[in-house]
Amino acid sequence: MADTKREIERKYESDDSGLPDLTGVAGVATVVDKGVAQLDATYYDTPDERLAASSITLRRRTGGADAGWHLKFPVAKGVRDEIQAPLSDSLPRTLAGLVRSRVRETELVPVVRLRSDRDVRDLVDADGRLLAEVSVDAVRAERLDGGSGTVQWTEIEVELADGTDPAFLDKVEKRLKKAGVRPSSAESKLQRALAETAPKKQKKRAAKAREPEAQAPAPARTAGDHVLAYIGAQRDAIVELDPAVRRDVYDSVHKMRVATRRMRSAFKTYGKVLDREVTDPIGEELKWLAGELGVDRDQEVLTERLTEALGELPRTLMSGPVRTRLRTWSHAKRGGSRRRLMNVLDGKRYLQLLDTLDALVAEPPLLKAAAGKPEKVIAKAVRKDFGKLSGLVEHALELDSGADRDLALHEARKKAKRTRYAAESAVPALGDSAGKLVKSMKSLQNLLGDHQDSVMTREALRELARQAHAAGESTFTYGLLYGREEQRAAADEAALPEAWAQMKAGVAV
Repeated sequence: MADTKREIERKYESDDSGLPDLTGVAGVATVVDKGVAQLDATYYDTPDERLAASSITLRRRTGGADAGWHLKFPVAKGVRDEIQAPLSDSLPRTLAGLVRSRVRETELVPVVRLRSDRDVRDLVDADGRLLAEVSVDAVRAERLDGGSGTVQWTEIEVELADGTDPAFLDKVEKRLKKAGVRPSSAESKLQRALAETAPKKQKKRAAKAREPEAQAPAPARTAGDHVLAYIGAQRDAIVELDPAVRRDVYDSVHKMRVATRRMRSAFKTYGKVLDREVTDPIGEELKWLAGELGVDRDQEVLTERLTEALGELPRTLMSGPVRTRLRTWSHAKRGGSRRRLMNVLDGKRYLQLLDTLDALVAEPPLLKAAAGKPEKVIAKAVRKDFGKLSGLVEHALELDSGADRDLALHEARKKAKRTRYAAESAVPALGDSAGKLVKSMKSLQNLLGDHQDSVMTREALRELARQAHAAGESTFTYGLLYGREEQRAAADEAALPEAWAQMKAGVAV
């Protein structure tokens, strides 16, 4: 079992003078001496330090109040999510899964051992409430996978207590700076240990990488540059969202699914830039992954929509155990889909897809148009997508209401998404004109999306009504909700012609 904690802290350089007097910090009534703890932590990574490259730390630590396995993901500067698991000899399966999108099939090995004498002080307010924990850490780092042996340093760490305003850290920092203490140049102990114990060649490469001209990405000049930047961003999003999906973080499944769709759409939109003989098979794998993610996401959307609809009904229109049946139905559906999704993310097919995406970004199959001017190549591709969308929307508007029109509107919705993604990818190259198209496509997508959600919700209501009827329960409320969904879909269809006419008039790509 693993627990998650949001860690907000700042680190500072320290010398032999130790910790300055912090009783003058605004809000601090008492500084409590908590004594010295001996901590012994072994940090794990791949031999090529993939976790460190993503500012992720994985350690097994003994000593102190939180001995165990700790996995930390960056959230923002000075903010990390720490997932903790009980102390054991081997890496817990839960934590191993959370780093799999980075590690893949590569073995995790010990890279650094850090032993620290931690002198701890608690900053407490007048009510006895803990505001922050301040420690002076005397650190001894030992390289375990080669490198230049050991290094020592002392640092001050200030960690915000749960429930304390983050602005309190500014007050502590002001006092520390007044005493001559300066922020640490390293974001973590591991980062400093890796840098200072690295082999000489690696140190030189790291120093060169820190040079300003090396840090700045090369400007996008060609159509290929822009497309590859977009493709790379989606690859990064899939990898980075993987741990959040495994932890069932809200909206993470949806975001990961969108990243797969954006990349797949880009392959189709920019078929003159990237060779589709190479990208089409990858696109099929992305479609497979999006489908697996969609099982969970679609259930999420349906449950939210039905729960909201029930919340709007007066009690007098609630007939039978409707909420209980909805919860039971939703849990049964989603429980199975969650297990299926975890198996997918642990499977060879998914890991192979991640490797394939890395290879694609590293050696893209560029065609002749990739060297062209982005204003010409990208604009032409976006206009082509918009033209196809126009045909689908106008065909749907010609049909009578019913199953055929529902299907046609669903196809138009999918094309609206692709056109929106194309416009998003074009913004860096085309500017405001692409940005306006993004807004227009969002509006159209929302309208068509609400219509399709109504179609799916009515199917779910029929299923719930069948289950209720079989159990001898009233089906009145399900029928009422069904009728409301029909009215909602009809309103969407009625609004579409005018909305579409306005969008067409405003498009200028």
